[in-house]
Amino acid sequence: MLKKQTVWLLTMLSLMIVLSVYYVMSDQNDLAYIHTEDEAGQFNFEIGEDYTDEVVEEDVELGEVTTLGMSELFATLRMEIDDERSLQKERLQHIIASSNSSTNEINEAMNNINALDNLATKEKILQETILSSYEHYKDVLVRAEDDKVHVHVITKELPRTEAIQMMQLIRDELGDVAVDIHFQDK
Repeated sequence: MLKKQTVWLLTMLSLMIVLSVYYVMSDQNDLAYIHTEDEAGQFNFEIGEDYTDEVVEEDVELGEVTTLGMSELFATLRMEIDDERSLQKERLQHIIASSNSSTNEINEAMNNINALDNLATKEKILQETILSSYEHYKDVLVRAEDDKVHVHVITKELPRTEAIQMMQLIRDELGDVAVDIHFQDK
C-alpha cells in the first residue's frame, strides 16, 4: 500500500507534467502580460487577450555609451583563448579516459595537454615581463598560434629598439618562431 506522501508526490508530479505539456502545446500568442502603473506609482500586471508586436517610434535619450576599450578587448581575447584551450584539453582528456584509446594515443594526448599548459604559462610570463619592463605600456597581449607569435601592445609609440628587445625575449622563451608585433594607442 502506498503512503499518503508518495501519493501526494505522484499527484504533484503528474500535475506538473500535464501543465508543462499544456504550456508547450499552447499558442504563445494567446497570453500577454501588460504592464500598467496606477496613480499611486504601484505596478500592476494584467493578463491580456491579444498580443501584437508593435514597434513604438519615440525619441529616446541614450545615456552614456561606452565602447569597448583595448584593455577590455585584450581581456576578452584572453578569455576566448583560455576557453578554446580548455575545449582542446577536454577533448584530449576524453581520449585519455576512453577505453578504446591505445597507449600511443593516450601518451600523445597527455603530451598535447602538457604542451597547451606550457604554452599558456609562457604567454602569461611574457605578458607580465613585457609589462614590467616597459612602464609606459598600458597592456600587452601575447598569442602563440602554430609557428607564429602575435604581440599586441597598448602604447602611444613603440620604438624599434623596444620591438627588437621584445622579439628577442619571445624567441628566448618560445624558440625560433616568427613574431608579429602591433601597437595601438587607446
